[in-house]
Amino acid sequence: MPKKTKAADPVQASPPTLTDPANTVIMTLAGGDVYLQLRPDLAPAHAARIKELVGQGFYNGQIFHRVIEGFMAQTGDPTGTGMGGSGKKLKAEFTPEPFVRGTVGMARASSPDSADSQFFICFAPASFLNGQYTVIGKVISGMELVDKLPRGEPPEKPGKIITMKMAK
Repeated sequence: MPKKTKAADPVQASPPTLTDPANTVIMTLAGGDVYLQLRPDLAPAHAARIKELVGQGFYNGQIFHRVIEGFMAQTGDPTGTGMGGSGKKLKAEFTPEPFVRGTVGMARASSPDSADSQFFICFAPASFLNGQYTVIGKVISGMELVDKLPRGEPPEKPGKIITMKMAK
């Protein structure tokens, strides 16, 4: 009788080559790591605030509370309702940078200067957001993990951030 072989464990893709580790966030999800390249050249105050919150462990354990097929996945609310934040509002830093697949943008309420800690990752181009929301970066590796997040507002069994840390 042939020996039973153990199924191979899923293999985490090797990390990307980082050109700016001081502005690279490693977001660990259930399936592995997603690398986000922050863009302080576009949104210096927003990038600095995200780095500060990451350093405090603010995002660890937070769910993706709003995941819309063909649009985006949103997280960064400690209440998990879409109504919470860190308590510090940021002035808008709108730029001509387009919202495309993998763009990371800051969520906000109706006021342009109401972004706080919530951010979203685009599944597809979203040109209607251009010039209306702040682009803070882009996914440079692991977008396939973002694609696998459960859909819903909120999802029945939401995906969550295990940890977020700076690469450097």
